[in-house]
Amino acid sequence: MKYFFLAEGWRVGRVWDSAGVWDDLVQRRKPQLERINLGIIEQGETFWLYRTEEAVVMVEVKRTEQTTNPAVQGIAQVLLKRLIDARETLERLSKAEVIFNACEPRVPLTSSKEESGRMR
Repeated sequence: MKYFFLAEGWRVGRVWDSAGVWDDLVQRRKPQLERINLGIIEQGETFWLYRTEEAVVMVEVKRTEQTTNPAVQGIAQVLLKRLIDARETLERLSKAEVIFNACEPRVPLTSSKEESGRMR
């Protein structure tokens, strides 16, 4: 499996495999892309974790909403050429400011001392 993080307010557009743009008729199916109910918050922005199959080599993402952030205001689409593996995903999760599950409240990570104190 391959993974990528996608900022809230963006959606997946076209998908590429090794032969070019993914063709549902040739492949006889849509590419396997799944948003996992796990996200991170970095610098105040929410990113959702997505999982895709090994055959996918590149993903186009497009903005779905207007933004007031001047750093991304003029960006309409982006090509994700480097999808990450499970190890890199875990590293990114471990360095995130906040990790959350969509089914649970968003709370900051705590240190192991605080965690062990709460478990008693």
